[in-house]
Amino acid sequence: MKIPMKVDYGVRALVELAHHYGEGHIQTSDIASRQGIPEPYLEQLMVTLQKVGFIQSRRGPQGGHSLAIAPDSLDLGMVMNTLEGNGSPLDCFIYPNDCMFSESCAQQEIWKSVEDSIQNVLSNTTLAHLVQRQKDLSESVRITYDHTAG
Repeated sequence: MKIPMKVDYGVRALVELAHHYGEGHIQTSDIASRQGIPEPYLEQLMVTLQKVGFIQSRRGPQGGHSLAIAPDSLDLGMVMNTLEGNGSPLDCFIYPNDCMFSESCAQQEIWKSVEDSIQNVLSNTTLAHLVQRQKDLSESVRITYDHTAG
């Protein structure tokens, strides 16, 4: 499964906002520099995320973006489906009548199982999970670095 750039950048931006949840608005330039996302692309992405209600945005010197939904209520399935739409690996999942093999296709059965597994992982992974995992990994890297440095 290849993750589209739009989804990758969207998740990174949302995780950054989730990391600062409740602390006020964060400017696009700060998110872009911390997450390595081109700022013009991120600005367009933030408009999309605001339109669907994932974030709140405010203009001006004290402006920026913040999550509109608690990090433990926003899962990757919601983000993926919003930013990428239907990610079904085969059109016959959506239009089974268009395929003459649909009712007796072993391949379709396997790909459906793969899709269900992916959706299960995505829907059970919230932004809060990612923020915590990122903190754990950062702490692990820091501890490893401290032990090797001294």
